[in-house]
Amino acid sequence: MLALDLFVNGLIMGLFYALMAVGLTMIFGILKVVNFAHGEFYMIGAYTYTLVSLGLGVSPWIALPVAAAGGAALGWLTERWLMRPLYTGYGSWALMKDEYAVVVTFGLSLLLINLVDKVIGPYPMRGPALSDVTRMAIGPFMVSGHRLITAGIAILLLVALALFIKRSLWGRQVQAVAQNRLGASIAGIDTGRASSIIFMASGVLAALAGALLAPIINPSPDVGIFPAVKSYVIVVIGGMGSVPGSIIAALALGVLESFGAVYISYDYRDTFGLVVLILVLLLRPQGLFGERAREV
Repeated sequence: MLALDLFVNGLIMGLFYALMAVGLTMIFGILKVVNFAHGEFYMIGAYTYTLVSLGLGVSPWIALPVAAAGGAALGWLTERWLMRPLYTGYGSWALMKDEYAVVVTFGLSLLLINLVDKVIGPYPMRGPALSDVTRMAIGPFMVSGHRLITAGIAILLLVALALFIKRSLWGRQVQAVAQNRLGASIAGIDTGRASSIIFMASGVLAALAGALLAPIINPSPDVGIFPAVKSYVIVVIGGMGSVPGSIIAALALGVLESFGAVYISYDYRDTFGLVVLILVLLLRPQGLFGERAREV
C-alpha cells in the first residue's frame, strides 16, 4: 500500500515537473536556446497567485488565471524585447545569436530574483490551497485534496497544449517554424509571432506550475532555481526538443524521487535526477527520445 501511495504521489509531482520542462523544451525546439530565466517564470506565477489571493482577498480560483496571464505577459515581453533584437539578418534570413540569448536570459533571471527580493522581500509566504480537504481516499491510495485537484489541472493543461499544437492553425505554424524556420518564412508564416506564442505558452505553463505548488513550496525570490535545474535535467534525459520525451522523463523523475526519498534518504531527493542524468549522458547522450545529431 505504501508503494502505491508513493507511486501516485510521484506521478502527481512529475506532472508539475512536466509543466516546467515542456515549456523549456518548446523554447529550445523553436529558438535552439536554453531559457535560463525559466525558473523565474515559475517564481512569478507562485508570487502572483499568492499575492492576488491573499493581498486582494479573492478566491484562489480567480488567482490562477491571473497568474497564467502574468506568465503569458512575461513570456511575450521576454521574446519581444529581449529575444527578437538578437536576430541577425532580415526577414526570412534572420538567425538567432544563441550564445547572446543565453547571456540575456541569465541576466533576466538575476534581475527578476533581485527585483522580487527588493520589492516584496526575502521571506517565504504560503499561498492558499485550492481545497480544504487535507487527505482523501481515492480507491486504495491517499492523497490531499489540493494535490488531486492540481494534478487534474496539470493534465488538462498538457492535453490542451497538445491539441493546440496539433489541431490549431497557429499550432501548425509553430510546428513548421520548429522544423525549418527559413522554410516557414518563405511559405509566408510569421516566424516572430510563432516565437512569441511559444514564449507565452512556456510562461503560462511555468507560472501555473508555480501557482499550483504555491501552497506547498512557500514562494521566495529564489524558489525557481531548483525547479529550473530539474527542468534542464528532464529536457536532457527526455531528449533535447522532444516534448513527449520531456513528459515521460518528468513523470519518471517524480516517481524516482518519491521512492528514493523514503527508501534511501529524503536528504538526497534532489540528487537522484542528477545521477540519472549522468547515466543517460554516458549511455545515450542524445537522451531517451532524442535523435543523434548528424555531424558535417
